[in-house]
Amino acid sequence: MTVRALHSIRRLPPNLVNQIAAGEVIERPAAAVKELVENAIDAGARRIDVSLRDGGRSLIAVADDGAGMDPDELQLAIERHATSKLPDDDLVRISTLGFRGEALPSIGAVSRLTIASRPRPKSGEGAAEAWSLTVEGGAVAAPVPAALNQGTRVEVRDLFYATPARLKFLKGERAETQAAVDMVERLAMAHPTLSFTVSDASRTLLRLEAAQGELFDARLARVGAIMGGDFADNALPIDALREGIHLTGHAALPTLNRGTAQAQYLFVNGRPVRDRLLLGAIRGAYADVLPRDRHPMLALYFELPPEEVDVNVHPTKAEVRFRDPALVRGLIVSALRHAIAGAGFRASTSVGADTLAAFVSQGGRSPGRPAGS
Repeated sequence: MTVRALHSIRRLPPNLVNQIAAGEVIERPAAAVKELVENAIDAGARRIDVSLRDGGRSLIAVADDGAGMDPDELQLAIERHATSKLPDDDLVRISTLGFRGEALPSIGAVSRLTIASRPRPKSGEGAAEAWSLTVEGGAVAAPVPAALNQGTRVEVRDLFYATPARLKFLKGERAETQAAVDMVERLAMAHPTLSFTVSDASRTLLRLEAAQGELFDARLARVGAIMGGDFADNALPIDALREGIHLTGHAALPTLNRGTAQAQYLFVNGRPVRDRLLLGAIRGAYADVLPRDRHPMLALYFELPPEEVDVNVHPTKAEVRFRDPALVRGLIVSALRHAIAGAGFRASTSVGADTLAAFVSQGGRSPGRPAGS
């Protein structure tokens, strides 16, 4: 047996460290879109526009009308662990979407990154100037003057050119584009009062204008725009409170279901998540009214004190950990079962329409009933 000799322990060069971080945080173009759109939301943007080319491989551009950055902030933004999102250095009470300060340097380590930004003018001062900064494979250039309205525009070109092996694991252009659109849809559901667009080189793939009215109604309007009119017409309102955890949203009647769980959208303090605990609780709530191979359509929003949930347990922040998981699970099951029971035997409008169509197609006979009987 050959014993392999170990080399001396050494520090990895900063660019390699950033490439490793990029592998954890930015595994595909949709992940880069998520990080950039979250930054725009945290910057107070009211409108966010995403442009893609080749599924995000050759170009991802995210433009917003948020607070913007001055030249000094631009330079800090592309340094690791530099962030505006932890003002009191408290990792327990996190109230923003992004907070690690790794996304921009990670993206810059594996792509050609350009950030142009123009901050809002400060009180008593004139209009601020726009500045631009580029990062190519981790190499940072000095900020230069730019032409831009208030806000920020981030362009990511040639994603993973510095780590070409990563490109081999990406899916086709259509699949990568759809993954990016799905990611924006989830963020748009969580923030219905903001406007979003996603486009590629030839067309607009998604256009969502800001929803109006109270937040509860705005959420239903936004979810209906994404999931379709059938959901909006057959959604049961959910509103439950238990020991400081507030659960709101809408869940479809059991008769309106899908063959997969893709139409289940979950949000914790405004953050889209795909959490096993929550998904399991949903299955349990519908267990008596749906076959095991069918899945309900729903959008549920959890609001709870930040210290009651750990959002720092997954590199892409897709999963969370609750301080009291049994409490959360019980709240979901009881709230959904109460809503379903309250609907009684009401069927979804889509089921009624399908039944009527079948009745008409058979010349007025009841579905499944032979002629003349």
